[in-house]
Amino acid sequence: MEKQQKILIVDDDPDLRRALKIRLRANHYDTAQASDGYSAIAVAQKEQPDLIILDLGLPAGDGSVVLERLQSSDSLSSIPVIVLTARDPQANEQKMLQAGATAFFQKPADNNELLDVIRAALPNTWPGTTLPS
Repeated sequence: MEKQQKILIVDDDPDLRRALKIRLRANHYDTAQASDGYSAIAVAQKEQPDLIILDLGLPAGDGSVVLERLQSSDSLSSIPVIVLTARDPQANEQKMLQAGATAFFQKPADNNELLDVIRAALPNTWPGTTLPS
């Protein structure tokens, strides 16, 4: 059986993490979670996720700092990062995309749009299917 792709959810809101986890698992993704900027880097290093969903408003390290640290790490810089935040997109979207984010969503994000971007950002994009070798 093919290994499920793992998505790291970094958000300080436990309800949002739970909702995303349920939605992602329903779509055949494995999940890991971090609730602040400090643990986000540690969990990313330990779990080596295939994709990271990152909030900007985090305790112990703002999400933009987390993105910067991910981008400057040899082992983590290739992981696609989707920013999911309540912050103003006009002030943040361009900055985050230039800093290396794959996509930017303002909360609450449309789940189908978010899933489409996740699928587009990941190799072997349709969970549960295998590509012919």
